[in-house]
Amino acid sequence: MKISYQEKIIALWTVFLLGTLFHTQLGLMPLFHGQDIAITDVHNTTNIAYILWGMLGFFILPMFAIIVLAFNDSKRYRVIHFGLTIFYTFLNFLHVVLDLTVTPIAWYQIALMVVLLFIGLLLNVVSWQWLKAYNHYQKLA
Repeated sequence: MKISYQEKIIALWTVFLLGTLFHTQLGLMPLFHGQDIAITDVHNTTNIAYILWGMLGFFILPMFAIIVLAFNDSKRYRVIHFGLTIFYTFLNFLHVVLDLTVTPIAWYQIALMVVLLFIGLLLNVVSWQWLKAYNHYQKLA
């Protein structure tokens, strides 16, 4: 049985999100911004609220991408999705670089982010293949 591009992409996004969840649950993200790991009241700390909203957005976009991916295989969505994977690869690369500036360096976090970067690169490749497959299927029709 052949696995479709969409199934491959959904699997890669899911693995990426699980890795991201592991990364954020360790509490390192708030530490990047000089915040205590134990956040008792987000409403009194404006900076941490923005950070947490940003983290939520970073996590929700792939979730929506997975949902739309399961129901839509139009060329327009394929292009948008490929752009999203490129954007996330850029963010992951930036994240690895910024993780290297945090002291002390948590090497297990660096290793995780490098793995997530490579998963993102694989996601780019499969998304590109899915985008190119649209033109191939159009020629066959």
